[in-house]
Amino acid sequence: MLSERIDRVRSAMAVQGIDVCLLSVGPDLPWLTGYEAMPLERLTMLVVPAEADATLVVPALEVARVVPRDELFSIRPWGETDNPITIVSELIGSSANAAIGERTWARFLVELQHARPDLTFTTTAPVIGPLRAVKDAAEVRALRRAAQAVDRIAAQLQAGEIPLIGRTEAEVSADLGRRILSEGHHRVNFAIVAAGENAASPHHEPGSRVIDANEVVLCDFGGTMADAEGVGYCSDITRCIVTGTPTSRMTEVYGHLHTAEAIGLAAGGSGIPAEDVDTATRSIIEDAGFGEWFMHRTGHGIGVEEHEDPYIVLGNRKPLEVGNAYSVEPGIYLPGEFGFRLEDIVVVTDSGAESITNAERSLVSVEA
Repeated sequence: MLSERIDRVRSAMAVQGIDVCLLSVGPDLPWLTGYEAMPLERLTMLVVPAEADATLVVPALEVARVVPRDELFSIRPWGETDNPITIVSELIGSSANAAIGERTWARFLVELQHARPDLTFTTTAPVIGPLRAVKDAAEVRALRRAAQAVDRIAAQLQAGEIPLIGRTEAEVSADLGRRILSEGHHRVNFAIVAAGENAASPHHEPGSRVIDANEVVLCDFGGTMADAEGVGYCSDITRCIVTGTPTSRMTEVYGHLHTAEAIGLAAGGSGIPAEDVDTATRSIIEDAGFGEWFMHRTGHGIGVEEHEDPYIVLGNRKPLEVGNAYSVEPGIYLPGEFGFRLEDIVVVTDSGAESITNAERSLVSVEA
């Protein structure tokens, strides 16, 4: 699988006139190699020439963390008295056009530019982004496995197995994080818990706010789970709970949101412009009179990153393809009152758009 990816990258490089790809820290490196470099002041860089073998330039003290994959790349360790920029420059050879990973530290890019003023630099996004956006069967399986894990946690939340009332947002967030790890993820990416009026802030940071009875608790959480080759794939889900009895206002607002998400989940499919999913979802909320309180895009792609292509947003006319994976997550955020968001992950298949997260979507009340 990984060897096929490097071949696909080289094909894309040829089309775009790129002589060499340079990948440092960031999602492209593990997607291609299964190795996730630590963001250190010591340079790690995969050099992928168009017509020569790939080489992973890595600090000597990090070599033990690299799983040898001779069919993919050779390993070039460097010591404390070596200059890794010189090593990379030599591996680049006579190339003229280089694509460099977007997450590469500016310091390393500047040093490369000084070492190789003959090179023209662009980013790897146009080369690798479209490849990562279309998941193969193994990647879809990995996403399903991660999605099923957070589904189970959402079910625990909805069953009242995760105490809410009397605990702080931060305590519940930590509880969710522990469960994310216990369900097989190796990393917690986020565990947003927002109670009452805080739920009206889409990216609220969980804090010391104590959760009370009869209020909304918004929980948005996910992590990264490694597949068989060591590549991590992300999960993401949002569910809202009422700690007691919902008010008529809560029931009304959530009803519109629930309908909007259902429309959005059904709107996708191969050949459908990404923005059409946003429009279908958003129109329900706008028609209900809450359009100004839905202030973000409907969704984002997901894979080795929590947020990647395709973005489900007005203006993105690119048609969805089989293998795309993305979120549908409408929200209604009423300042000073409460907020709701409902989020599921969708995979585009030959038969349409399939949700791979399926925890109960209705507004659940718990007494705990």
